[in-house]
Amino acid sequence: MNNSKHFVLLPLLLLAAGTVRAEAEAAPDLTVSSNLNLVSEYRFRGIDQTWGGPALQGGVDLAHRNGLYAGLWASNVSGNSYPGGNLEVDYYAGYNGKLDDDWGYTVGGYGYWYPGANVDKGTCPSAAWAAPCSLPGQKFDNFELNGGFSWRWLSYKLSVSLTDYFGANAKTGYSGDTKGSLYHDLSANVPLAEDLTLNLHLGRTDVKATYGGISADYTDYRLGLTRTFSGGWSLSGAWVGATNDRFYRPPVGGLSAANGETRELNKDRLVLQVGRSF
Repeated sequence: MNNSKHFVLLPLLLLAAGTVRAEAEAAPDLTVSSNLNLVSEYRFRGIDQTWGGPALQGGVDLAHRNGLYAGLWASNVSGNSYPGGNLEVDYYAGYNGKLDDDWGYTVGGYGYWYPGANVDKGTCPSAAWAAPCSLPGQKFDNFELNGGFSWRWLSYKLSVSLTDYFGANAKTGYSGDTKGSLYHDLSANVPLAEDLTLNLHLGRTDVKATYGGISADYTDYRLGLTRTFSGGWSLSGAWVGATNDRFYRPPVGGLSAANGETRELNKDRLVLQVGRSF
């Protein structure tokens, strides 16, 4: 046997083993990430959740290399929309897969929890209720299944509510239950430069009941820019709004269940955000 070959092959084998070990250490099976953001106004599907006030938001995400994921996210909300509560906690899990380098797909479940919030903790503003009145016991919690696909920077996701849509049912004045309500999410995050992204979004909410004969369906939209910085920092600004003024502005919508205040919850506004990922 040629010993010179041993002297040549041995360093190569050691180098290869070290490379494999380094790659394994650089790509763990399970990764944990987190984020913290401050926004000038919290908009969910185009609708104001903080009644014009700022929100502090943060989350923790777990992702496995096989595509499974799970996470928690939280934000403050306004008691005007969620009487008795001022916090939203989201929990979610699912699977992200890839068909090739460009195409991907996702399936999952997403829940919304509003601790302490209940319709019966509100008041009966004379503009909306005949006095005296009694408010039903109804939580705002919601759970949805979702599925979608993506192509490079373009994605579409459909969410289907398995519960009454954020407490909307016959007890709260709707024509019936709202299980099976849909949300369509079409989004594009187009890279303009290495640290600059154009954010485009169009959404459609289809609620499976009406309120006083008025449809709660609407379209929401977002046009924004996101700039990333070193250290995980980011800064973004977006023009956000939604349709259906008849339902989401006074006297039908935008009327506080807590104190009778009013606000145009779907009005177009500039929303600013600064945050950091870890």
